[in-house]
Amino acid sequence: MSKARPSPNAAEWVDALAVFLQESSRVEAIRVDAAHHRVEVATLGEVDVAALQARLEATLAAIEQSPHSKAIGVAVDSKPDGGLELSKATCLTAPKLWRWRELSMPGEAAAEEEDWRTLAMLAGACAILGLTAWGMDTADVAPAWLPMGLYLAAMLAGGWDAFQDAREGLPKGELDIHFLMLAVAVGAACIGAWAEGALLLFLFSFSGALEHFALHRTRREINSLFDAAPKTALRVDASGSEHQIPVSQVQVGHILSVKPGGLFPVDAEVIEGKTAADESNLTGEANPVAKLQGDPVFSGTLNLWGAVHVRATKLAGESALQKVIRLIQEAQHLKAPSQRFTDRFGTGYTVGILGLTALMFFVWWLGFGIPAFTNTELGFSAFYRAMTLLVVASPCALVISIPSAILASIAWGARHGVLFRGGAAIEKLAEVNLVALDKTGTLTTGEMEVDRIESFPPGREDEALELAYSLESHGSHPIGRAIQKYAKAQGAHQRKIDDFEAMSGQGVQGRAGDALCVLGRRELLEAGPLAEWIQSVPEPSQEFVENWIFKGDLIARILLRDQIRLESAATLEALRGLGVRTVMLTGDRRAAAESVGSQIGIDEIRAALSPEGKVSAIREYTEAGYKVAMVGDGVNDAPCLAAAYVSVAMGARGSDAALEQSEVVLMKDRIENFLAAVSLSNRARAIIRQNLAIALGTVILMAGAAILGWIPLSIGVFAHEGSTVVVCLNSLRLLFKS
Repeated sequence: MSKARPSPNAAEWVDALAVFLQESSRVEAIRVDAAHHRVEVATLGEVDVAALQARLEATLAAIEQSPHSKAIGVAVDSKPDGGLELSKATCLTAPKLWRWRELSMPGEAAAEEEDWRTLAMLAGACAILGLTAWGMDTADVAPAWLPMGLYLAAMLAGGWDAFQDAREGLPKGELDIHFLMLAVAVGAACIGAWAEGALLLFLFSFSGALEHFALHRTRREINSLFDAAPKTALRVDASGSEHQIPVSQVQVGHILSVKPGGLFPVDAEVIEGKTAADESNLTGEANPVAKLQGDPVFSGTLNLWGAVHVRATKLAGESALQKVIRLIQEAQHLKAPSQRFTDRFGTGYTVGILGLTALMFFVWWLGFGIPAFTNTELGFSAFYRAMTLLVVASPCALVISIPSAILASIAWGARHGVLFRGGAAIEKLAEVNLVALDKTGTLTTGEMEVDRIESFPPGREDEALELAYSLESHGSHPIGRAIQKYAKAQGAHQRKIDDFEAMSGQGVQGRAGDALCVLGRRELLEAGPLAEWIQSVPEPSQEFVENWIFKGDLIARILLRDQIRLESAATLEALRGLGVRTVMLTGDRRAAAESVGSQIGIDEIRAALSPEGKVSAIREYTEAGYKVAMVGDGVNDAPCLAAAYVSVAMGARGSDAALEQSEVVLMKDRIENFLAAVSLSNRARAIIRQNLAIALGTVILMAGAAILGWIPLSIGVFAHEGSTVVVCLNSLRLLFKS
């Protein structure tokens, strides 16, 4: 219904944006749509999105305060809708590599809040003036001109927003709902139905205020994530001193200090101290998460009680929180199939309704002999009936029915760790009847854990663990991290290791005292003097990975395996209860896959698959009539994610390729959030169907009644605006469902 107020003409920004473009090394082009308050930039390669947003805001804020250089070396293309596109000189193929990102305009959230408050005040003024005029008119306590003047003032207040929007569209030849409402109100005044005209504009402005409030409330849920993005960080230098720097200047490897009650500025790893973090803004999980040395922490999450030092592992623009923000910003502008259906109700529909109304006026007047402008005891005039038909046929509720539900769903999902990249995913997920899941990183954590240590002969397991811990104390390989974690849990002590050396693809070695100590794969023993002996030691079952350690007369092996997610079994069982078939698609060996599958209770296992094999499996299920959702996290999952009906990525460990290809992202790698996403999708689809039934049903019933002359204009007004209010309130239910 109501539109956002237009910003200044985009042409005023050319010089400033040209400078911004020239000074931004990884920004290749920029699009400005002032009328719809949108800015998009095309980037090449990795960029710090937070810093880019800050520079853009500073540029736009300074436009009217200082002169700017001319657009030297920048191509400017004016769009038919009044927008602009500025781009650097480049080769013909480069634009294919650009990645377009939408950035928010300065003051956008404040403008949205101001919009609904202004509409609410105008609606209130319309109600007060209209009721006063009606009371005077009914009691006949004032001269006729006074209530008429109050009615006029009420209509001006109630119709002001509609007038502004209609005035914006008329020069472009756009006739929309706002024009229809004004036409009806003027028509009602022309036949003396002042009360009905004022009532119409009050309800129209009130429903518009409610609609804007609903969207503001939804976006406020989303913006709470944006507000969580830290702006500064405390960097610890080599001398131990702390310096506050902008978070955009934090580099990978920087040591940062985070105090109790502070936000972690970037994704990092704890290197000193211990604490707990509140990660509810990313995952929706309210319970604190313990953070010990070596544990990851995430940008924007809250350090609850301990002072810690952390080592930055990602730039600010690559953090988990910034991924969430980018995905949500993209999602708000990607339309669902049902929403594209309602987009048809624009100028064409308005012209059609105006034409039908004019036709019915002449049919009633000339065909049935009903008086043109005078109501009689026998019924309403032809013009009065035409105005009533015009009101009830306007598709206000229909236009808002789907966007309101989609935005509310996106907000609920973002608050609970489920990110939808557009409305299409919300609707499509409810249709899924088969879910294919990758094993490593999806059904399992993707992190190895030590199962046990075996020494030959037995009895020297603790010594073997201490040596392995010492050799892997500075490693970052998944196996090394697993050994460190296990050793810390067992209270193992580190030994001094000299001459440390990493053997590419084989393992590590160093000297413990005078003895050479080696930690690595079985092949190291098979190629040395122990080759005959190692042949007598059977390999472990295939769900295990083994690492051998030997020093002098000590020989031992460490057996590790991937950790199964605790929630996997319960999630799969719940999916089966919804009638969804579950399949594991993995590149791992069948024995390892079946070991995991038997523990979690999956319906079908396909193992030893290449990326092409996974795609073939997805297509096979699709051809068999299944609507397939694929859940994965790795680069090798990207092709089958693209082939699936709905693509779902694990958000924390997910590769960039998987995240780019996904329509749904499960933050913090919580597989149970897939179940929440399916449940939300089902609720959203039900709400959308209810909204469409309410909106279309009201139009059809009221239009029929208006054509037959059964309802007065006031009833048509109540039905039309009432359906819009009901649709908005119905959509808001999605926000508050736990």
